[in-house]
Amino acid sequence: MITVEISKLNLKPDDVVLDAGCGLGRHLRHLARLPGLKIYGIDRNTWALTETSKSMESQPDAVSKDYLMSVADINKLPFADASFDCIICSEVLEHIPDHQNAIRELDRILKPNGTLVVSVPRFFAERICWLISHAYHNEEGGHIRIYRKKQLYRMLTGQGFQCWKINYKHALHSPYWWLKCMVGIKNEEHPLVRAYRKFLEWDIMKKPRPVRMLEDLLNPLMGKSIVYYLKKG
Repeated sequence: MITVEISKLNLKPDDVVLDAGCGLGRHLRHLARLPGLKIYGIDRNTWALTETSKSMESQPDAVSKDYLMSVADINKLPFADASFDCIICSEVLEHIPDHQNAIRELDRILKPNGTLVVSVPRFFAERICWLISHAYHNEEGGHIRIYRKKQLYRMLTGQGFQCWKINYKHALHSPYWWLKCMVGIKNEEHPLVRAYRKFLEWDIMKKPRPVRMLEDLLNPLMGKSIVYYLKKG
């Protein structure tokens, strides 16, 4: 499940790209399919980084082999100023208490005219989850805030970034999370949850055109994520 449209980033061989908060590496594996990139992934979860490294090493269609995974805090990134041509920060800021400082750090390590892509849960879909389930947003390491579209836009542009595109993703995942919130956020064995998860897994693997078209239609209405594409001035 890819949130950022990698093809829109106009990446070139020898570009240096960071996935800040890479988790299990969903964007890193797609980046590795482009030739000549220098790819970095950071996260605070050591288990996730280990699993990501394994998946990168075994990826049959990877053409970029220059990658490095490391444990790091987004509020104190271990990189020099102006180190990266592109930074992806997907579904991270909603977890970070000092999110303004995290944005400043991303700005610090991004080169002039570099690209930053930030995604967070969309207000509408996320608010329903919070209303249905107290447990959803009170788990350790969970979401501590819901962003309104203009709020995060002002934070990012206030740092000096120029926003050239905003879109929405994963509309079909919103009902899945609403369902989980209704039956118990950890109740993975509920028949409806299992059935919907199998549908989503099938969609991710097979990418049937009618379902892809349906989600494209629904994304502006009920997309689970909002994605900001920005340039550093």
